[in-house]
Amino acid sequence: MGGSRDKDIVMVESQLKRKIDNFNKVSCRCVHGFPAVIESLPVRNGRPFPTLYWLTCPFLRKAISTLESQGWIRYFEETLKRDSAFRSRHLRANREVSHRRSLLFTGSYDEYLSKLGTGGIRDLMTVKCLHLHVADFLSGVDNPIGETVVGVLNKLWCENGDCGHELV
Repeated sequence: MGGSRDKDIVMVESQLKRKIDNFNKVSCRCVHGFPAVIESLPVRNGRPFPTLYWLTCPFLRKAISTLESQGWIRYFEETLKRDSAFRSRHLRANREVSHRRSLLFTGSYDEYLSKLGTGGIRDLMTVKCLHLHVADFLSGVDNPIGETVVGVLNKLWCENGDCGHELV
């Protein structure tokens, strides 16, 4: 599947099983060439939408949900409390996402959005979900949570590009 915007939007909507209305671009593709992470516009339907990078790959979303159910969110919240180097990288990653988001929009929500970390997190010592951090990492943000999760996964990508078979 090529990189055309229309094809990407159709694929992402198929992956997410819903319409999307604040798609900016694909920020990461899987080994099969399909969108794995999208960059979202920070305002949707006139309201702030603080999630810059959205994980769309069904294979990764399922694998990461399994890790969440195994207690990895709590593990990372504890790691943030006790490991200052990890915490420092995490805080830098949130600032980087906030900065990247600010480059996409100027307007009445600038101040509000500038105070939020990845996925709209207000308290940067909490972990909202692992999907956000992996999406950041796969989009080039030095996110230590995303990097660790990617390292823990047995496989990063599915074997045969299942999500694209009905659309190719």
